[in-house]
Amino acid sequence: MMTIAERLQKKVEEALDKAYGGQLSDQRQLLIPELTQSTQPEFGHYQCNNALKLAKVLKKNPRDIAQEIITLLHPNGEIPMIQKLEIAGPGFINLTLSSGFLAREIEQLLQDPDLGVPKAKKKKRVIVEFSSPNIAKELHVGHLRSTIIGDALARLFEFLDYDVLRLNHVGDWGTQFGMLITYVKQFQPEFFAGKRLADLSELMHWYRESKKLFDADPAFKKQSQLEVVNLQGGDEATLEAWEMICDISRRAFNEIYALLDIKTTERGESFYNPYLAEVIDDLEEKGLIQISDGAKCVFLEGFTARDGTPLPMIVQKSDGGYNYATTDMATIRHRIDQEGADRIIIVTDAGQCSHFKMIEKTAEKAGYLDPQKTQFDHVPFGVVLGPDGKKFKTRSGETEKLIDLIFEAIAHAKSIFKERLPTASDEEIDKLATVLGIDAIKYADLSSHRLKDYAFSYERMLSLEGNTAAFLLYAYVRIQGIKRKVGKDVEPLIGKTSIELIDPSEIDLALHLRQFGETLEMMSRDLLPNRLCEYLFELANKFNAFFRDCRVEGSEQENSRLLICEATARILEKGLEILGLKTLPRM
Repeated sequence: MMTIAERLQKKVEEALDKAYGGQLSDQRQLLIPELTQSTQPEFGHYQCNNALKLAKVLKKNPRDIAQEIITLLHPNGEIPMIQKLEIAGPGFINLTLSSGFLAREIEQLLQDPDLGVPKAKKKKRVIVEFSSPNIAKELHVGHLRSTIIGDALARLFEFLDYDVLRLNHVGDWGTQFGMLITYVKQFQPEFFAGKRLADLSELMHWYRESKKLFDADPAFKKQSQLEVVNLQGGDEATLEAWEMICDISRRAFNEIYALLDIKTTERGESFYNPYLAEVIDDLEEKGLIQISDGAKCVFLEGFTARDGTPLPMIVQKSDGGYNYATTDMATIRHRIDQEGADRIIIVTDAGQCSHFKMIEKTAEKAGYLDPQKTQFDHVPFGVVLGPDGKKFKTRSGETEKLIDLIFEAIAHAKSIFKERLPTASDEEIDKLATVLGIDAIKYADLSSHRLKDYAFSYERMLSLEGNTAAFLLYAYVRIQGIKRKVGKDVEPLIGKTSIELIDPSEIDLALHLRQFGETLEMMSRDLLPNRLCEYLFELANKFNAFFRDCRVEGSEQENSRLLICEATARILEKGLEILGLKTLPRM
């Protein structure tokens, strides 16, 4: 199904072309419809703003132009799409859709497995890189946003029928592994020989101890650097130790990913190691490399340090070593040349904005990235704050572990269910609390504008009031309760029952239901998950108004209103699913 906005745009475009196409053949951009959803009920359902721009070019009164457009948009057909057209202010055109048209739209939506959302016209390849933790370190609250935002974006493009590759760009290469392997060889030989096991907390302790020795002991530092060379050179024993270290971290990561229902394909920095020298040679051949203090650098116009001097992007250090920039250049080249990416989306904290701008510009200059063929999006986000307005930490001042944060949210949810459902079994409460606790964490993050910092609060995120997961889940549960109370199977009614929209609140709800696709289209453009959160919050509020004003059980419109309830439940469930949230059978 086309969205309502797409259909209106087509109608407006035909009207503009018929009225002014001949006069503006060399200024076709002025005939592109400027159509937006109305922000207030008194302005109708949609607003067309073309008359004001056309008036300047045509030297006519904008209200006269608006009237000419309206004449060509007059309602027609047995059930007209547009019920009312009126001119507001200096020349805005307010369009109000007919209730009959909206009723037929909801009937079709219920028969559409895609819920009225247009799918991708071409199955383009979208690569979403997210989460990206470092080996030998625990996932902490700082990884929360990358993981949750990236998953939601991947789910969105999967639903829109793109070919999505979810990549977890794990930090599994570099100097830290030389330190760690040297430490393990010297102080944990049984682990190195495969005769003992270790967990992530022990691995992190080894990492901290190795870092101390690396900074204080020149001999240990030299040996660590040699181990990096061994690792890069493929030394069998060193590689075996590295793989054992990676496996320990991977098990810990996967425990959290399983809880959060996150699916990724791990492709760490090590994957791109064979391509690094090739990238340097290629950049040199293309004349993009300059030597600065012995290091190979790329200097880009517009990038300067705080003192105003040109800011280098170092791609090979003076000692011959590579860094993040080298790996990221190899990454973007591989994803375009080998993976055939049409769009690359990288989700990291806002502190890396400058780095990825330089990567993007260098890739363009090197000919790896053609913006006309491949869209590159760095998706930055703010930090998670504690109640004190500072970075979220434990009472001891350490960064909060993500696993602890998840279990704490589940514990809070469990106490809520024990109070609300005193007769429920412990097993049921555990299941309900796990869903609500994780949903609450995800939604609190996604409902915040990703570019802004947000304060983490268990009490607020688990509240049944306001824009929370609990509020949306309660609306969904309420609909299931209505269906049980009516006692009818909805499926036989679909396609056989005509929907009637009589009350203003059900007309308002129907319009919002049909704007689901428009919301997802906006989210696919600006990559802001809070767009969908705001839509779902408004949907729940509009459903509550409908439920307040329109009796379902026993009314003359029982079947019609039952179908409206079903459409609302389906879109609520699908919207939550795109965000990575699950629904509940009761609350």
